[in-house]
Amino acid sequence: QVQLVESGGGLVQPGGSLRLSCAASRSIYSINVMGWYRQAPGKQRELVAEIGTGGTPKYADSVKGRFTVSGDVAKNTVYLQMSILKPDDTAVYYCKIRDALMRIYWGQGTQVTVSS
Repeated sequence: QVQLVESGGGLVQPGGSLRLSCAASRSIYSINVMGWYRQAPGKQRELVAEIGTGGTPKYADSVKGRFTVSGDVAKNTVYLQMSILKPDDTAVYYCKIRDALMRIYWGQGTQVTVSS
């Protein structure tokens, strides 16, 4: 069974940066989409950013210009570079990978807290 393991979360001051990484425990056949979601307390999980193989990245309006998603299909790894972080970015961040058979894999989540 494939597991996605996230790393890179933590506490950061407003205006700071963090880089999240997410790696699969074993190779995923024919990855279609890789991305990140987040869930803040009392809110629904929402899309942050995702990228399809050969496609244009898609971002939530709230993170455009501040976050960058990238993926390495050969390494079964997806990244999220976050800059100019705001308190509203505080949430648990989850990575997601979908393959060509529409199987979806989720990470266990990593906490990002933006606070002074």
